[in-house]
Amino acid sequence: MSKREIIHLENIIKRFYVGQPNELEILHGINLSVYDGEFTSVVGASGSGKSTLMNIIGALDKPTEGQYTLDDVDVIAAKDEELSTIRNRKIGFVFQTYNLISRTTAIKNVEMPMLYKGMGRRERKERAEYLLEMVGMKERMTHTPDELSGGQKQRVAIARAMACDPAIILADEPTGALDSKTGRTVMDIFHRLNEESKKTIVLITHAPDLAEETGRIITLSDGNIVNVRVKYDADQYEESEPENTGETTGENSGTEEE
Repeated sequence: MSKREIIHLENIIKRFYVGQPNELEILHGINLSVYDGEFTSVVGASGSGKSTLMNIIGALDKPTEGQYTLDDVDVIAAKDEELSTIRNRKIGFVFQTYNLISRTTAIKNVEMPMLYKGMGRRERKERAEYLLEMVGMKERMTHTPDELSGGQKQRVAIARAMACDPAIILADEPTGALDSKTGRTVMDIFHRLNEESKKTIVLITHAPDLAEETGRIITLSDGNIVNVRVKYDADQYEESEPENTGETTGENSGTEEE
């Protein structure tokens, strides 16, 4: 039986400098679905378009053309205020650079998305404590980011990403600034969230070894999906073939900053 689509991207095209002589097309017609409970990776080298795609999935940017539905919400039609609500309630972000508020304790960092959501103080505090304990940071919840190691900061960032029980966790190079041992700890947390909490996770990475840990590997090159490899029973899902119709011969040579 097919699982429910959480992310549906249809014919996503992204151009910069539209209408100008230096107009540049980065994404060339991406079609992609991510399903409830999947742990999916988007892997590609610098310049492949993965950062542009991540910004669109994360509702941080809109495509030039195409349709995007996230957890049954039409992201393309959403106004700025609605996009803020989508980012707060539907998406849990985990960045390579953590993006924690430096002068605020770990527990207050985790509480922040719930504050914006309008959750009461007691409920915020209880959930933040629960999430920090879940990622092994119970003893450090009153420490500020300056008092934490890189791995500890990333664990706080994962707890914050889970704060509003989002539809997806979007992790952008989450181990990129960490040593291998600490990175292993972070990846283990993602696996636990996916396997035990059934969280849908999209991992953006340039590292093939990290991509190999996910259930489906989507390879991006020059703004096209060039390969999709499913590592579990493909009958669970509706797609297992490359999901864009753009040419992959390299005729479009747009690049992006990673």
